[in-house]
Amino acid sequence: MRTNILLGFILLISFNSSFATGNSHLKYVWLDQLGQSAYYVQDWGTPQMNKSVLGTPLKVKGVVYKHGVGAHSISRILLDLNSKALSVSGLAGADDNNLFAGHLQFKILGDKKILWRSGIMKKGDAPKKFNVSLSGIREVLFLVEECGDGIMYDHADWLNVRFITKDKIVPIPAVPKTIQKEKYILTPAASENPCINNPLVYGARKGNPFLWGVMTTGIRPMTFSASGLPEGLSIDPNSGLITGVALKDGNYKVVLTATNKKGIDKKAITIKIGKDIALTPPMGWNSWNCWALAVDDSKVRDAARVMHQKLYNYGWNYVNIDDGWEAANRTKNGEILANEKFPDFRGLTDYIHSLGLKFGIYSSPGPTTCGGYIGSYQHEDIDAKTWASQGVDYLKYDYCGYSSVQRNSEEKTIQEPYITMRKALDKVNRDIVYCIGYGAPNVWKWGEEAGGNQWRTTRDITDEWNVVTAIGCFQDVCAKSSAPGKYNDPDMLVVGTLGKPWGNIHDSYLTADEQYSHISLWSILSAPLLIGCDMANMDDFTLNLLTNNEVIAVDQDSIVSPAKKILTRDGQIWYKKLYDGSYAVGLFQIDPYYILWNQKEGEKVQRCLYDLKIDFSALGIKGKAKVRDLWRQQDIGIFDGCYKTKVPYHGVRFIKVTQEK
Repeated sequence: MRTNILLGFILLISFNSSFATGNSHLKYVWLDQLGQSAYYVQDWGTPQMNKSVLGTPLKVKGVVYKHGVGAHSISRILLDLNSKALSVSGLAGADDNNLFAGHLQFKILGDKKILWRSGIMKKGDAPKKFNVSLSGIREVLFLVEECGDGIMYDHADWLNVRFITKDKIVPIPAVPKTIQKEKYILTPAASENPCINNPLVYGARKGNPFLWGVMTTGIRPMTFSASGLPEGLSIDPNSGLITGVALKDGNYKVVLTATNKKGIDKKAITIKIGKDIALTPPMGWNSWNCWALAVDDSKVRDAARVMHQKLYNYGWNYVNIDDGWEAANRTKNGEILANEKFPDFRGLTDYIHSLGLKFGIYSSPGPTTCGGYIGSYQHEDIDAKTWASQGVDYLKYDYCGYSSVQRNSEEKTIQEPYITMRKALDKVNRDIVYCIGYGAPNVWKWGEEAGGNQWRTTRDITDEWNVVTAIGCFQDVCAKSSAPGKYNDPDMLVVGTLGKPWGNIHDSYLTADEQYSHISLWSILSAPLLIGCDMANMDDFTLNLLTNNEVIAVDQDSIVSPAKKILTRDGQIWYKKLYDGSYAVGLFQIDPYYILWNQKEGEKVQRCLYDLKIDFSALGIKGKAKVRDLWRQQDIGIFDGCYKTKVPYHGVRFIKVTQEK
């Protein structure tokens, strides 16, 4: 974490005991005595000395330990041995104080080489012993990795870890202080000619209110038309909004048309009236990462207004209120209403819908939400009915609070409250996208069965590179569960102005290169794209990230092909197949083990360009292929067999690869 890697106070140890004399004076050094956690980096919580990450006694398989470090995946503890240490010994195990048994692995690396690994472990396993030679090792890394089920419940303990050394051992930053380069804009300005940016497919249910529009860039005024609409739907020629109630199921081939004084654009799309909705990942805004519980009516209206003015024509259309909207008490009829921050809730939803946008809400299957407000426990039917009457189009449903009424952590019991809400939503005459929210482990294995349209695969994101990569880079594990209307959700986008959940309003801590990587990876993952920033104060750089129609088209691709990952020496390559047979490929510079070993040259390393390559054979392409730069919207050229490029530190080259005929 950023606060964990700032240069600051280190409490260097005084050696506990010695057992030799002379120049070879050997000493015992305990890991937990090497200072506070200012130099240790992990992706959930703060490392604790002689306590678990939760602040409780270190306890593994019923045994309490006095010495140790309470960590959590992904965790990095990097130490300078100055080639003076002889060995390190101790134990490692998953802490008992954990609601679920997440899978994790401990590793000890010396000068980039693996010296010891625990194998995959979980809560309830006996700790693993190690006694590792450190002879000649300059730097040693203590690493905790997640093992295929995300980082949410990987409470990990290093126990009784003791060095034998001739000299002092000094903690060093696991990652260098980040160089904030000047922001740069790659997305070309939109043409004045009409350009329709709708995805190729849209799903809705018959008998329910229909709201969608022709999302078109180009100068105004502009007129719109649509041929082949389902019976019961019509288009407003001035706004391009398609409204009404579809009367019959079926797949309807519709041609959208947009015309202004510069020209005309047509696009053939399919409207599917049936059981499935959200046939491409939802795109919009969520209030949490900027406003948290301070969200109110004016902030939501600001977000809707800016989205309508600047983002809607690229496909962004959900305006979602997260936690903090709920009144303190239900009505005598059991209804849940908005609190005083939202004096006219129905008026707010009507305003959002009048702009052609959709409205989202938040709740929990427990008696309370994550923020301590009223949840939907035992009120699922009435809540679903209330939300439908208020015009809700999206529900984020976090697990928080449910553990207070159900402590059995079996997967079946975790699914039950989500299935209950799914049944309640099915009873109302409204298309409501259903997000199975934060807190449910292994959700990609059962989210579709529980009726979700999307499911949170991980903990809450923050605007730190180590967290973004810890979340994003394990998504290949769950990628196979992606399908039209069914999405893995790696959480919101941390670009733009953020703040309230983390104490202060600030520009994203991610560098410009990291923000390009963040958007590119989420697009390859077919992730729901939900902005978490202050919409009223977006700068040109953030708009550039959010208004590239070729990048967005990768996320919104109609076949929702699962993403795949290739590990390389200097990074990772991610790719997925697109509807036209081409491939979207991201070549990402990501430090091996998410750590930069050479701290002394940290600034120099960050200014380097790294060589990355994609072999077309990995994509199933033989011979030559055309390569297009998606951020710059430029054809790069024709390449034979592979494409090589240079990528900045933590940056990306995002391309489209098409087989040459």
